[in-house]
Amino acid sequence: MRFSICNETFQGWEWERTCAFVAECGYGGVEVAPFTLAPDVRAIDAARRRQLRAAAEEHGLAISALHWLLVSPDGLSLTTADAAVRAHTSDYLVALADFAGDLGVGVMVLGSPRQRWIANGDSPSDARARFLEALLPALDCASTRGVRICLEPLPPPEANFLLTLDEVAAMLRELRHPAACTILDVKSASAEGRPVDSLLRSHSAIIGHIHANDANRRGPGFGDTDFRPILSAAQECGYDGWVSVEVFDYQPSPEVIATESLRYLRSCL
Repeated sequence: MRFSICNETFQGWEWERTCAFVAECGYGGVEVAPFTLAPDVRAIDAARRRQLRAAAEEHGLAISALHWLLVSPDGLSLTTADAAVRAHTSDYLVALADFAGDLGVGVMVLGSPRQRWIANGDSPSDARARFLEALLPALDCASTRGVRICLEPLPPPEANFLLTLDEVAAMLRELRHPAACTILDVKSASAEGRPVDSLLRSHSAIIGHIHANDANRRGPGFGDTDFRPILSAAQECGYDGWVSVEVFDYQPSPEVIATESLRYLRSCL
C-alpha cells in the first residue's frame, strides 16, 4: 500500500524542504494543493514544472495527486448561472489537468465545495447540468494526459451538492467517462452513517484515491477512527492507489503529524 501526505501540512515550507522531509519520514509520495505553489498554475512555466517534478523524484517521491483545485484564483464556480465565470472555471480546470500531466500526477481530487455551491433560489437540476457541462472539457483533457478526476463527496454544512458516495456514483454512471472516478475521504465518509469499510467495499470499483484523516479532521491515529478495517477492506478489494494523509488541524506540528500518521497507518497493516 502506497502512502503519501498533502503538502499544505507543511505551511510555509519550500517545496524542496517538504520533499526531503516527506521522504525522510518514509512516504512514497507527496500530494499537492496547487494554490501553495502559485495562485494560478498557468503562471508556473515549463522549466519550473520540470524542477518541481525533479525535486520530488530526487527524493524518491511521486507526486501522488492534486487537490484543493479551485481555491485560487478568486471567483471560480462550476455551478454558477454566470456563463462567463463558469467558462473561466472550466478553462482553469483544463489548465490544472495539463499541470497534473506535466508533474506526472495520475489523480486530481475535485472537492472545492464553495466553487460548486448551489446558490439560494437556484434550481439544483440546472446547477447540476451546468456543473457537468463545465467539467467535461477537463475530463477530456485529463484523459489525454493520463489523469483521472475524482469527484469528491463532501457532507453538509461543508457542501450542498454531491454530498455522498451514492450521489457521486449516480453522476459517474451518467457521465460514463474513463477519466472520472471518486475518492474515499475517511473524514467525509464518516459522516454518511455507515461503516467506512462498508462504503469502501460498496464503491471500490469507482474509488481512485483515498484521503486518510480522522473524523475529527486531524491525522490518522490522532482520534477515534479505526483505520484497521478501512485499510483491510482496501486490500481485500484490490485497491492499488494512494492512501494520502490530509489534515485540517495542523497542530502540534508538521513533523509530528507526518511521522505519527505514517507510523499509525503502518501499524494498522
